Amino acid sequence: MTVVGALDIKLFRDLRRLWAQSLAIALVMACGVATLIIAVGTHRSLEETRSTYYERYKFGDIFASATRAPRSLAVEIESLDGVAAVSARIVEPALLDITGFREPATGLMISIPATGILSVNGLFLRRGRLPEIGRTNEVAIDDAFADAQRLEIGSQFKAIIGGAKTTLTVVGIVLSPEYVYSLGPGDMIPDSRRFGVIWMPEPTLESLLDLEGAFNSLSARLLREANETQVIEAIDDLLERYGGSGAYGRKDQISNAFLDGELDQMGTMAQTIPPIFLLVSAFLINMILTRLIELEREQIGLLKALGYGRFDVAWHYLKLVLAIAAFGIAIGAAAGTWLGRAMTIQYSQLFNFPFLVFRSDPDIYLIAAGVSFLAAGAGALRAISSVFSLPAAVAMRPPAPPAYRQFLGGAFSRVRIFSQLTNMALRHLTRYPVRAALTAIGTAFAVALMVIAMGTLASVESMIDTIYHRTERQDATLAFSSERSAAAVQLAQKLPGVIVAEPFLEMPVTIRNGHYERQLAITGKPERTELSRVLDNEFRAVALPSDGIAIGDRVADILHLKPGDLVEVEFLTGNRRTVGVPVAEVIQSLLGLVVYMNIDALARLSGTGPRVSGIHLLLDDTELDALYTEVKETPQISAVALMSRSRQRFQETIQESMGVMLTVYLTLSIIIAFGVVYNSARIQLSERARELATLRVLGFRRAEVSNVLFVEIGVIVAAAQPLGWVIGAGLGLAITESLATDIYRVPFILQPSVYAIASVVVVAAAVTSALIVRRRVDNLDLVAVLKTRE
Repeated sequence: MTVVGALDIKLFRDLRRLWAQSLAIALVMACGVATLIIAVGTHRSLEETRSTYYERYKFGDIFASATRAPRSLAVEIESLDGVAAVSARIVEPALLDITGFREPATGLMISIPATGILSVNGLFLRRGRLPEIGRTNEVAIDDAFADAQRLEIGSQFKAIIGGAKTTLTVVGIVLSPEYVYSLGPGDMIPDSRRFGVIWMPEPTLESLLDLEGAFNSLSARLLREANETQVIEAIDDLLERYGGSGAYGRKDQISNAFLDGELDQMGTMAQTIPPIFLLVSAFLINMILTRLIELEREQIGLLKALGYGRFDVAWHYLKLVLAIAAFGIAIGAAAGTWLGRAMTIQYSQLFNFPFLVFRSDPDIYLIAAGVSFLAAGAGALRAISSVFSLPAAVAMRPPAPPAYRQFLGGAFSRVRIFSQLTNMALRHLTRYPVRAALTAIGTAFAVALMVIAMGTLASVESMIDTIYHRTERQDATLAFSSERSAAAVQLAQKLPGVIVAEPFLEMPVTIRNGHYERQLAITGKPERTELSRVLDNEFRAVALPSDGIAIGDRVADILHLKPGDLVEVEFLTGNRRTVGVPVAEVIQSLLGLVVYMNIDALARLSGTGPRVSGIHLLLDDTELDALYTEVKETPQISAVALMSRSRQRFQETIQESMGVMLTVYLTLSIIIAFGVVYNSARIQLSERARELATLRVLGFRRAEVSNVLFVEIGVIVAAAQPLGWVIGAGLGLAITESLATDIYRVPFILQPSVYAIASVVVVAAAVTSALIVRRRVDNLDLVAVLKTRE
């Protein structure tokens, strides 16, 4: 008991003496713990909330649409092998006119069965009640839309449904698992002020849209053992004669796909960032413990000579490491919990869940603590093994002095490129090359984190520029409730404030290349467009050929296509023709799986004749009010996408999230750089205190003596910069590639300014830590240091 007590007293003295270095290591380790808790906790919160919500409210497994299918067909679909339940419904976009809201909004009308029971995609009732059959103007609206528009129970607004303007009364505010992430036309992120989902009784929608006894949308739930592919094929066969445009599974449902992307991002964060901090902390522990054991070599020998066992002494130093790790784990756990809850609140504003609570399960903290202790133990293993194997007699003798040689054969001394003090610093680097290399690598990780953060910011800014300024340059897009004749373009040009009108035609198809196939939509555009443009991989405008299709690079990868290949295109509407079409060009695409074609050629191939699905508009800003008023009274228009509002909303959200991300990454980078450089400088000072004190006695000024340390630190930090650039570029590219989906892709853009800012931040942190150590150099007790035994 006396032995343990004595070693514990020494442990507390060591921690008090090394508090600054210990704190620096603990903070680095805390960053790893915090990011692990945030990533795993948030991922688990989203995943478990989604799973519970989907299961409890019967989220569909398969989705399909048709032009007009008899309700009797739903019974036949429900009888298919593997199908548990079917919801045959009516889904139709509608233009909304909301009092006090200047712009036209878009609503998605969804029917509620006459029974009031939703066997698929149930509704979570937030407030009020569901609409009742027989009360034709009652609706329930999604919660986000109600909050954004400040609509309450009893509020009224107007909607153009089936060409008729109807006044609707809100009786319920609900949430649906189908619209956890609800995107309006032309939007990249939800904008609940301009898009809402609205549920109303089935008989009312049937009469408004002339769909009595019919449906145009279907969602089905499957049994656990069902074969999704076979069920989709069977549904497609049944809906084909009724204008079915191709069924698809849950993974391709837009709301669920965005959730999958967010979960993938959390998983990538958990796999990428924590290991960096744990590796750096392991290195720092190895560095400080190795030096401590070297300084206490004689004490270790005395302890063993006095009867302390090898295990007792080794355990003493391991406890020092575990104490530092425990402090870091405590800081990281507190910070991770706080930041995780803040992130969960942010997600609750983005995703429409009935509830979303940060999961702070004990196993998350146990995993983080276990991984951290393992990293700390691994870092201390080599140093502690030397304590274990060092005999007492050997330990009490001074170590053999280092064998110095002239730096690079004395070449620098002969040409006098550097001063003698600089040569001293460079010679010390060559004496410990492994330690210098590891210090540079640790600093490089700080640079890499900043490269990733700044590169991501530059990439998002580039994506915004590409989408909103180079590709989709229109001010607004009008979508029609059904395809219109080409005369609609002339009518659109007569609307108030319209400067330019460009038509487009969208047709659902299945594209096949051998055994590769994918259900997509071909968008037909005029040969040369000025508003909604098609760009090649060099961001140059492409003139759509009269024969052939231009496909996005993502589509080319999925279907293994290249220019000149002949593909089979099966149209899923109209005459459902199947034709062979050559691939004219592979183009750049950041959003979706895009396929473009000359609009006249598309109409000719499909057999529909000249038709348009919508029109892109360039507008005069001074006449927007008149345009909005006119659009709200035009029954043929089912949706309006305002690109300026979409861009503004996207930029606001991105700036907020990017600001948080930059702050986090900046903090993490500074902590790594400071921790590595500070501990490295303290180790150098402890090793060279006698030399530095001797230089002071010989008449060198404080600044000259400090430069011996500064040169060594400067060389290491300088070497870390290009290495950090390479690591950051590689990790950033790997992360963006892993997060690329069929919905969106963010190319990782690296500009010279990215590298410059990353290096400035890390160098500033390094200089700060070096200046703190310089104070110790300036305040050296020369007599005490010179009396110290080497």
